[in-house]
Amino acid sequence: MKRLILILGDQLTLDSPLLEHFDAETDEIIMIESQHEADYVWSHKAKIALFLSAMRHFALALQAQHYPLTYIKESKLSITQVLKEKLLAMQASHLCCVEPGEWRLKSAITDLASTLNVHLHMPDDAHFYCSNAEFRAWAADKKELRLEYFYRAMRKKHGILIDAHDQPVGGQWNFDEQNRKPYSKHGPGLINDPLGFEPDAISREVFDFVEKQYPKHPGELAQFAWPVTREQALDALEHFVCHRLAQFGAHQDAMWKQTPFGWHAVLASSLNLRLLNPREVIARVLLAYQEQAFDLAAVEGFIRQILGWREFIRGMYYLDMPAMAEANHYQHHRPLPSWYWTGQSKMHCMQDTVGQTLKYGYAHHIQRLMITGNFALLAELSPKQVSDWYLAVYVDAIEWVELPNVAGMALFAIGGRFTSKPYVASGAYVKRMSNYCDRCPYKPELRYGEQACPMTNLYWHFLIKHQAIFQKNPRTRLMTANLAKISPEDQQRIIEHAQIILQNSDAL
Repeated sequence: MKRLILILGDQLTLDSPLLEHFDAETDEIIMIESQHEADYVWSHKAKIALFLSAMRHFALALQAQHYPLTYIKESKLSITQVLKEKLLAMQASHLCCVEPGEWRLKSAITDLASTLNVHLHMPDDAHFYCSNAEFRAWAADKKELRLEYFYRAMRKKHGILIDAHDQPVGGQWNFDEQNRKPYSKHGPGLINDPLGFEPDAISREVFDFVEKQYPKHPGELAQFAWPVTREQALDALEHFVCHRLAQFGAHQDAMWKQTPFGWHAVLASSLNLRLLNPREVIARVLLAYQEQAFDLAAVEGFIRQILGWREFIRGMYYLDMPAMAEANHYQHHRPLPSWYWTGQSKMHCMQDTVGQTLKYGYAHHIQRLMITGNFALLAELSPKQVSDWYLAVYVDAIEWVELPNVAGMALFAIGGRFTSKPYVASGAYVKRMSNYCDRCPYKPELRYGEQACPMTNLYWHFLIKHQAIFQKNPRTRLMTANLAKISPEDQQRIIEHAQIILQNSDAL
């Protein structure tokens, strides 16, 4: 029996189940840098560089453990094309791979093994708290699939922030209401930056390759400081817990110009590459909570993102794929405005959010949901184009985490499958949660006219268009009650101005 073990670029852990019973006499590991993985969406240079640098560093870790490794650098072939050549050359009987984080790749590998009549061993990803089978079992008897109930089940099962009576510590399951404060009118004050890392020789070699191979791809590498090794990722975790966690909770939804990271952990890329395990992240945060008496709301809010939302959307991805990728609940088909790739918009919120995205490959969850995502929904943009954009520009974006967030939450493209309402808001929300509206040529209080904020105009246009459905939903009925206060004449002016915006979105 000869086994070829494929380790993908987002599975960089020595704790892989594929290495548990490794036999150096019959088994061989392969890692593949495929150009196709960088350009099937127009990937940010920093995202390409992060994956390649982390992969090359992990290859050194494997070699240090004396694993036999074939490492394919800078291949113009797809992963499955390289695999086919290798499987045939070594006459392998088994192909082994932890379940990929993208449905297209899982399908391609499955089809390859079938075509070559090679036994495929594809275990579930042990990185997660909840297996796909466990999630399917949880979802099977539910009329509504909602994070809150899944999160409570996970808390109880794993004994996280649970007291001796099987009840939540602090007397309530989540403290979300305490985690939505804007910064003061004077701004956020001094923020301890997340820990960054000086690129080493391996990373610099990768940068040279990326600039040469992908010169027209979006983004830049000048600010690249992401963890590319497990040791760096552990240092980044420790820095967050010691210097940023205490302030994380209250202002996790706040936005401010030229404040790209706020108090956020900025650990998602390390988690999604498997440089960090969610269990050790949560354990470290719980230890800090016990030893340093951190605010429970901050600790619970952080844990909810990892134990709750991260696990939940991964379960939803595999539960609903491949249909999720084609869903288009509102039948929106407008093209993505060009400034999503340049940041050259007159809207200050877009300038800042897209600008920092191009600079760092990062924006925090409220910028993604309520700025770029909110506009995309209100502007009736194609869910496929929007999802491809998110997958391309963020360094932490892998389809299992990106697609459910975009199609399911930001765009409501899968309807109310796991959210009870569309997440839409006007410019008033942006003004309340940021300083983006200061000196912006658009005015968030104006619903129509040349100076009207596009977010505001399109928000009211969206409500007018979907008024009947919003009226039936208790969670959105207040929105339609406010709409009823707007005269029919003004509603018509909103509709007319919305058509101008929708037809000229590139000029916003």
